Amino acid sequence: MSWLFGMGGKGQEIPNFPQIPLPPSDGSGGDSKDDGKGGKMDAYRFDSTALERAAKAAKDLENSPHAKDALDLAKKQEETLQTDNQKKMKEMEAQIEQMKIEQIRVSQEERRKNMEEESKQQKLRADYEDRLSRNRYQDQLEQQRRMQEENLQKQEQSLAKQESMRKKTLEYEAELRQKTEMAKVEAELKGQAQIERENHDLRLEQIRLQAAEKRQTVMESIKTAGSVLGTGFQAFIADWDKVSATAAGLTLLAVGVYAAKFGTGVGARYIEARLGKPSLVRDTSRLSVFEAVKHPIKTAKRIYSKPTDALQGIVLKPTLEARLREVAIATRHTKKNKGYYRNILMHGPPGTGKTMFAKSLAMHSGMDYAIMTGGDVAPMGREGVTAMHKVFDWASSSRRGVLLFVDEADAFLRKRSQEVISEDLRATLNAFLYRTGEQSNKFMLVLASNQPEQFDWAINDRLDELVEFDIPNKEERDRMVRLYFEKYILQPAMAKKGRLRVDEFDWIAKCSEIAEKTEGLSGREISKLGVAWQATAYASENGLVTEKMIDERVKDALTGHEKKVHWQQDQIAKGHTSSDEPIYKSIKDSSTYTPPMVK
Repeated sequence: MSWLFGMGGKGQEIPNFPQIPLPPSDGSGGDSKDDGKGGKMDAYRFDSTALERAAKAAKDLENSPHAKDALDLAKKQEETLQTDNQKKMKEMEAQIEQMKIEQIRVSQEERRKNMEEESKQQKLRADYEDRLSRNRYQDQLEQQRRMQEENLQKQEQSLAKQESMRKKTLEYEAELRQKTEMAKVEAELKGQAQIERENHDLRLEQIRLQAAEKRQTVMESIKTAGSVLGTGFQAFIADWDKVSATAAGLTLLAVGVYAAKFGTGVGARYIEARLGKPSLVRDTSRLSVFEAVKHPIKTAKRIYSKPTDALQGIVLKPTLEARLREVAIATRHTKKNKGYYRNILMHGPPGTGKTMFAKSLAMHSGMDYAIMTGGDVAPMGREGVTAMHKVFDWASSSRRGVLLFVDEADAFLRKRSQEVISEDLRATLNAFLYRTGEQSNKFMLVLASNQPEQFDWAINDRLDELVEFDIPNKEERDRMVRLYFEKYILQPAMAKKGRLRVDEFDWIAKCSEIAEKTEGLSGREISKLGVAWQATAYASENGLVTEKMIDERVKDALTGHEKKVHWQQDQIAKGHTSSDEPIYKSIKDSSTYTPPMVK
């Protein structure tokens, strides 16, 4: 009946079950009394009435109709207890496992901390030992340096003493030598003086005899020469054939001398006009005989080279490119058909491609180009007229035709009515006007100027076409930046022999960004950006072109351009220059000009 007591132990009460009376808690069975004598042994007495009551209760329970339900309930409670106990045991085991894992983790963490601390201590110990070794090494070096300095000081002192002794010795030897020489010279002078005194009369007698003999010899020579020349002259005068032949010979000799003199000058001037480069021409593609002999391969390549595109490598606005292409085609056909060339004026800010196009135009049309600057004419003074004629004589002697490009032409082609122009410069201008008065099939005149309104009216009359070059806009700047990035960065980087390398970045997007920032810059300034990138990369340790390096050079270029614009504005405000000088376009077109800000 353990299940029954188990139920009672839970304190649960089964409904409709008869209540079983329990024995008294003192264990006396309810009938015995404590007499005070055997109280200590009452706890060990057996109460049989309790068993009887339990048996009676069990019997009543068996006879009860709810006995089976009570039994099932007792079993379920027992199973529940067992399940709870097993669950608690599993939880206890899981807690034990978790404690073991936590203990292992804690031990590993402590071990890791110990290892880290040991590594730290070892590192500190190694650093300390390294510092000690470095200090010892520095002390040794310092000691060696001090010893070397002491040795050097001792050596210098020793050398100084030796040098002082050597100088004293040399001075003493020089002094002795001087005394000896003086004594020797004095003795020689005394001896010579004594000899001269002793032989004075004898010498005077010898001089008199020599003078008398020389006088007699000269007189006899004069008499002999006079008699011979007189006889010869009388014989020559008497023979008229000899006189005529002598006169004819002297005449022919004089004619030959003067003919050789003037013929040499004429030949030299002809050779200079045909072969030599005039002094006013700064650069030319025309080959002289000396250069052809000196560079035969280069000369052959030039002779057999094919014409190239006139706008190759030149970035301009589409409308300007179309017009210049028409000029190039017309010039090339003029050369083929041996027609007359048209003179062109190219005006605009500096660095916009005028000189570059002039050279390319000459190459495209199969002509030679010659570049001269207007600033070289004024300093020549009176020689300017002769130099100007030499330029046109030299250009007219070319078989291929010459494209004569005059840069900064306004420097000497100014209005002749101005008082600032000198007489020599006015005479040079007149010579230029004389040589360009008619259309030529030998040379083509191309003028470039930042101040076309300064030209003399006769110069404007000789110009057939006016072409304006302007500051590039965003599209042209984008093309220029990519062109010069490829020319100065990508091509050297792809070369095997170069040390230039490019870092990893989107260079196409970077070129577009630079084109946005460089508003107002000319084509020359943008090309200098590419040169600056290349030079900075070559100056670096590893030759690497980075995005940061490119941005720094762009920032420097924008800062320099901004300063130039401010300087120009200051000059205009002070009246030191006109509004048509370099960067005149940006200032003249807008009264509220704002220089590009450095981003």
